[in-house]
Amino acid sequence: MNTQKNRLEELKTILRQHSYHYYVLNDPIISDSEYDHLIHELNAIEAEHPDWITPDSPSQRAGAEPAETLQKTEHPAPILSLANAFNTEDLIAWQTRIAKIDPAVLSADYSVEPKLDGLTVVLHYENGVFIKGATRGNGIIGEDVTLNLRTIPSIPLRIPVESNGPQPPSYLVVRGEVFINKDDFENLNKKLEEAGQKTYVNPRNTAAGALRQLDSKNVATRPLRIFCYAIIQSDEQVPNKQTERLEYLKSLGFPVPNEIQHCQNIKCLEQAYNKWIEIRDDLPYEIDGMVVKINDMELADSLGIVGKDPRGAIAMKFPAQEVSTKLENIGVKVGRTGVLTPFAELEPVQIGGVIVSRATLHNFDFIKEKDIRIGDRVLIKRAGDVIPYVLGPLTSNRIGVEQKYIPPQTCPECGEPIEHPQGEVAYYCVNAACPEQLIRNIEHFVARNTMDIVGLGIKIVEQLIAEKLIQSPADIYKLSKEDLINLEGFAEKKAENIIESIQKSKSQSLNRFIFSLGIRGVGEVVAQELTTHFKNITELSKATQEELENIEGIGPNIASALVDWFASPTNQNMIKEFILSGIDPQIESKDKPSLPQVLSGMSIVVTGTLQNFSRTEIKETILKYGGKPTSSVSKNTSYVLIGDNPGSKATKAEELNIPILSEQQFIDLLSSK
Repeated sequence: MNTQKNRLEELKTILRQHSYHYYVLNDPIISDSEYDHLIHELNAIEAEHPDWITPDSPSQRAGAEPAETLQKTEHPAPILSLANAFNTEDLIAWQTRIAKIDPAVLSADYSVEPKLDGLTVVLHYENGVFIKGATRGNGIIGEDVTLNLRTIPSIPLRIPVESNGPQPPSYLVVRGEVFINKDDFENLNKKLEEAGQKTYVNPRNTAAGALRQLDSKNVATRPLRIFCYAIIQSDEQVPNKQTERLEYLKSLGFPVPNEIQHCQNIKCLEQAYNKWIEIRDDLPYEIDGMVVKINDMELADSLGIVGKDPRGAIAMKFPAQEVSTKLENIGVKVGRTGVLTPFAELEPVQIGGVIVSRATLHNFDFIKEKDIRIGDRVLIKRAGDVIPYVLGPLTSNRIGVEQKYIPPQTCPECGEPIEHPQGEVAYYCVNAACPEQLIRNIEHFVARNTMDIVGLGIKIVEQLIAEKLIQSPADIYKLSKEDLINLEGFAEKKAENIIESIQKSKSQSLNRFIFSLGIRGVGEVVAQELTTHFKNITELSKATQEELENIEGIGPNIASALVDWFASPTNQNMIKEFILSGIDPQIESKDKPSLPQVLSGMSIVVTGTLQNFSRTEIKETILKYGGKPTSSVSKNTSYVLIGDNPGSKATKAEELNIPILSEQQFIDLLSSK
């Protein structure tokens, strides 16, 4: 038994180390499958000996049983807010004010940190073990969210995580910010949308809402992260300089922002502010400003506080990306999968240098929950190139003429009844002949990454539908040169080129063909996975819900969408027409040797223009050889494949020492086995 308990402690130490490398350093040293094997072994021992489970065990990341309510907890010291500055003049005025208290301020240096748009939390450690975590609350008393915080992989449950790191104080309280990366937020919403579930408005509210849930098992499903940036209390001496404290926190295993900057004077702060405004949209997480702190913490603390704001630090806010305007009406657009999406028609307003007259309203549940009414003055936000979205109404401005919104009962494009499946957020038009859906479906079908029919842009698709030459994607293959020549704007050569491209598309791969059908939830990755289980479209059309759910990456909602799509008589007829037209791509028998998986377990980023592959072709090639095509360079990237005129990804690869491949080296790698 002692041997088994020793193994348990060994596993806990190993898993903490690997979690630190993966979630904090972004530099994993074992594969995901190896990590899963270790966690499985840990869980097996703890299942046999539940009395051996400790709060710092990696198994506790999964969440505990729901709490009845969130308990209040008092902070060991006030968790203060910050005063705001909006330009350099405000910054100079701040320095002038505090210099009257202590002239040493005039020669002080500064720590510059990102002002994260998340939720402040306070983490308590005793003898290196995480024992309690709380929200900021009113700065004096917060909510105990310990169980929820334990689910966040980047929070160390025990420190230090590195054997050669410094020993932690026996009592340590750290302040941090919980947030969600922008890419993680988009992926989360995409998965929720595909599952017909409610999507979220923005990363900040999603993170805050998750942390306040009573069921920590639900919290564990959210991609929460944390950055730590302050020591609230310690029973041992800590560095006096803020920049050194951040390094100290990092050495203990706490995640710290990489974008920390050290400035010697106000001039440097002004330059940093302008630089951060430029790069804010390129950061993986949302920020709404930068935090300026006097680096000498003894000097900063001696300046005291005013109200709830410490005098030794200030938040420099970026130019507003939120404005208010009148909601004149609510429109509805129909997507290619039949999903109805509401949008705001606004009184034109300038935001971030752009005139905005439309904004996203997310979904009909969002309108109801926020009680958004036509005629309301609403707050809208625009971040970078992201489509502006409505945050909510300014109800104090209501004068009594505003109208409550009722979702449509019929499709605004075709007039057919709308379907709202029980348990789903989305409303659907299920009429396959809906004009708006038809246009979008065919636009998707002919796109470069699906059937790649060159020349059939959306304007020509609209023209063909208006002339009733095509009423489904299968009708494209019935078109003749004479059909096209008779259309306005067509000459013989243009018609010949399109017909030639249509004929060429008949040889596209099965995964492209499946993706081109526009089945809800079936993207490129799912389509590729389906081809490893079904050799042609006929086999796939006969698959049962159970068979599909047994395929990795396919859940009940996608499986149901596939079964329902192929059950439709209209779609069955369309598949028959495809096959009659010569479109029936086949996968070679599984008994035949498959392509060597020389890229198995590798993530590959492509930058620049390749001579032998289009963007879609290189993505497909990487997938076929077992690799994973990714869009951004990180320490997890295996190779960066560069073509002509590579972008900044090549530079970042060099900075991170990621191996770089030329196109020929990539081809040689594929044939290396």
